[in-house]
Amino acid sequence: MSLKRVLTAAMAALIILSLGAAASLVVLTSYLHRTTASMGDAVEGVRLAEALQVDLLTLIRLPEPTLRLPSDPQDSITRTETTIRGHLIEAQRNAQTAQERALLDEAERSISEFFRARESLGNVSTLEMRRVMGPRMDAALSSLDRLVEFNVNEARAIQSQADRWDQLANLYGGTVAALLVLGGVGMLLWLRRFVFRPLLHTSSAMRRFGSGRRRTRAPVEGPAELRDMAHTFNEMANSLARQREEQLTFLAGVAHDLRNPLSALKMSAALVTSGRPVPEERMQKTMALVRRQVARLDRMVGDLLDATRIEAGRFELSLEERDARELATSVVELYQAGSSSHDLRLLLPEEPVILSCDAMRVEQVLHNLVSNALKYSPTGSLVEVSVAPEGDEAVLAVKDQGIGISAEELRHLFAPFRRTGKARETAPGVGLGLSVARRIVEAHGGRIEVDSRPGVGSTFRVCLPLSHAPAHAGEARPGDPAPSPADPVH
Repeated sequence: MSLKRVLTAAMAALIILSLGAAASLVVLTSYLHRTTASMGDAVEGVRLAEALQVDLLTLIRLPEPTLRLPSDPQDSITRTETTIRGHLIEAQRNAQTAQERALLDEAERSISEFFRARESLGNVSTLEMRRVMGPRMDAALSSLDRLVEFNVNEARAIQSQADRWDQLANLYGGTVAALLVLGGVGMLLWLRRFVFRPLLHTSSAMRRFGSGRRRTRAPVEGPAELRDMAHTFNEMANSLARQREEQLTFLAGVAHDLRNPLSALKMSAALVTSGRPVPEERMQKTMALVRRQVARLDRMVGDLLDATRIEAGRFELSLEERDARELATSVVELYQAGSSSHDLRLLLPEEPVILSCDAMRVEQVLHNLVSNALKYSPTGSLVEVSVAPEGDEAVLAVKDQGIGISAEELRHLFAPFRRTGKARETAPGVGLGLSVARRIVEAHGGRIEVDSRPGVGSTFRVCLPLSHAPAHAGEARPGDPAPSPADPVH
């Protein structure tokens, strides 16, 4: 369930209801306008029919023109007839239906017959005229009555239909209003249950986590967006917990690793300052032990300084043109001179392999990889160091026949303060060597590739761009101290 989809659907429903209500209002308004016009036409038809009846009654009561009266009745008769004809024309224009026009035609014929009969009588008495014209008058009035009745019935039908539409409009309006109210209430309840409550729980979990309760986790509930938020927070909390645990483990490891050389230095200092004569051979062994322990401490401090510079974004390189064969040779010769317990071989091409690099840093990487290979390989096994150009890159590889690394451990191989299980059991270290090595290689625009199988051995390939290939390296900073070779750890 997605909050975006729910809100979009609710908004779409609201828009549809609003458009439906607006369209219905337009339709109802148009219908009411037509109804009002039809009602007005019906009322006007009734008025005109009644006006014609009044005119006819007035006409039948007018005296004959032969009678000599002060006022000439012929003018009144003519005006009345003209008025009747005008009303008939107006009624024809006002007629809206075929049935109304048929009734109006019938009334017009009756009135016309009345006029012709009146004209044909000539000079007759008033009583004779009323006797002869009475039936024709009644026929004309009856046709007008039917016209009035038709318009009245039409008006009533229009009124009834308008009442039905009014009821439907009320029902529709009430339904839309009820739907809007119910939809709004339902939406508020849904938001309260599935949005506000999970959001408040997540906010509360964040506050508790920030106040120091590191085990607090947010409940993963509610819409997809809030679940993703809670899941992200929980992942962050778990990551911080892992980092804290790794830092504590690192501090414990550093303390443990520092204790051994410090204990050796303490015993050596006690022996030298004891005041008793110390044989020359014993003194040389003691000083050799002191040198080894000091070198070990120097490597550990160098790794810590490099890691600090990397995290602070102050890691810089001093670039120069160097032959990768010379760098590999210097590292291998150093280890060949110091130990003969492994078969350490160096494979070099005949042509120079020129790099634009920080020589001290590249040697530091090689020191780390070669030292790892020697530490984690059985005595007498082969450790092979090779240099070869491949396209626009120089590949410096270190291959051993050691304990190897599992696929699961490879995923965290270059993480700081992380050491594999077999590595912790085999040799001491703080878990920074490979992390620093990778950052050095990446600062040169290169990469480190690893191919390893448990019980078979590992091959580390350092790929660096040749000097004529584009490289992404940092600028040198004068006076930046070069670190000592790293204390390597798988």
